[in-house]
Amino acid sequence: MNQADVRQLEAACVRRRLLSAAMKLPCSPYRSLWFLLLLGTGSLLLLVRLQDLSETVQQQTPGMNVVVAPRWPIEKDLVTGSAAVKFQTSRPSLSTRLSDSEDAAVSSKPPLTKRHRKLLLKTSSVSSSAPAGDEEQQLLQQKHKLARTQGSRRRLLSDVCAKYQPSVTEQLVSQRQVSRVYVEDRSRLLYCEVPKAGCSNWKRILMVLGGSAISTRDIPHDAAHYANHLRRLESYDRAGITERLHSYTKVLFVREPFERLVSAFRDKFESPNSYYHPVFGRPIISRYRANATHTALRTGAGVTFREFVQYLLDVHRPVGMDIHWEPVSQLCNPCLLRYNFIGKFERLEEEANFLLQSIGAPRNLTFPDFKDRNPLAERTSSSITQKYFAQLNSTERQKAYDFYYMDYLMFNYPKPFKDLH
Repeated sequence: MNQADVRQLEAACVRRRLLSAAMKLPCSPYRSLWFLLLLGTGSLLLLVRLQDLSETVQQQTPGMNVVVAPRWPIEKDLVTGSAAVKFQTSRPSLSTRLSDSEDAAVSSKPPLTKRHRKLLLKTSSVSSSAPAGDEEQQLLQQKHKLARTQGSRRRLLSDVCAKYQPSVTEQLVSQRQVSRVYVEDRSRLLYCEVPKAGCSNWKRILMVLGGSAISTRDIPHDAAHYANHLRRLESYDRAGITERLHSYTKVLFVREPFERLVSAFRDKFESPNSYYHPVFGRPIISRYRANATHTALRTGAGVTFREFVQYLLDVHRPVGMDIHWEPVSQLCNPCLLRYNFIGKFERLEEEANFLLQSIGAPRNLTFPDFKDRNPLAERTSSSITQKYFAQLNSTERQKAYDFYYMDYLMFNYPKPFKDLH
């Protein structure tokens, strides 16, 4: 007879004794009270017995697994660095659907923990006791402002996607849809490359974060693009893509669409280029220029901005689309991938450095401010963009706006011309 059997016999004897005592009680007003006391004592003994049995079973089966309820994933707050709850559904494979976790994390306030309350009180006391012009207080306020801006941008994008692409979350993520996304595993960062929106310097940043370069200033333009040794998300298997999409910080930087288009045109067609002139220039001149010279047809040099826009808007364009002027809404699939951070080229350095601080990048790593491609050329600005679009008539401007309409809508850029509708 083992220990468990002995304990069962002892418990049975105790119950019999209690029952016998209860039957022998005299008929009196206190009989009910005695019965309740004895019943409570018996229940207590039974509870202790059950606990003993469970301990015995665990001792006899030490390898038994205990099911524990899963916890919500934890994400660091962009401003304070403290932990905050991020609501996100786990997904085991790429065939599952993406969630609205990023927007939920912004729009819903997580429950305050005791540690978080102390941190808020400490921050409040420091802010109230600091001088009005204190640099640290101003920096903290600026971080809060940038964090609020990010929340606003994500909410807007979510609303636009819900209205214009409501079924996109039901689609499967293909390798083609993440072909422009670069991976930096050390910092758990995903960056979607948007040409003419600071992508060269972002690749330099990724190279330094990944350890393949020491300083961003040591990386030439061609090395940043053609010898960066950066992996793209499409190069991973399905499990690797899924894990990174749901646990890494997804980053997207955008630019005013017309300004980005003019910047691309100036870079590729107004400067010597051994690829874009023959590949794009020759078919554009051949299709849209009457009485083109043999030299223009042979070299592809000298494409005008109006000819370029005609090519862009032609549904039967003679040569395909290019990433330098492809709309961001198609290039980076923001409705499908749900980016955590949406930066803008117009505030590139400020917002890029804020992001680098929030992911724990080295303090001496800041976003570069140099322009190494056509360095003598003036940067494409709003005024320069206006001059180029002044070469078009109102119908052509409207069609160009329609072409980039989703970019204007998703990223909250105002109409660049008053006559657009």
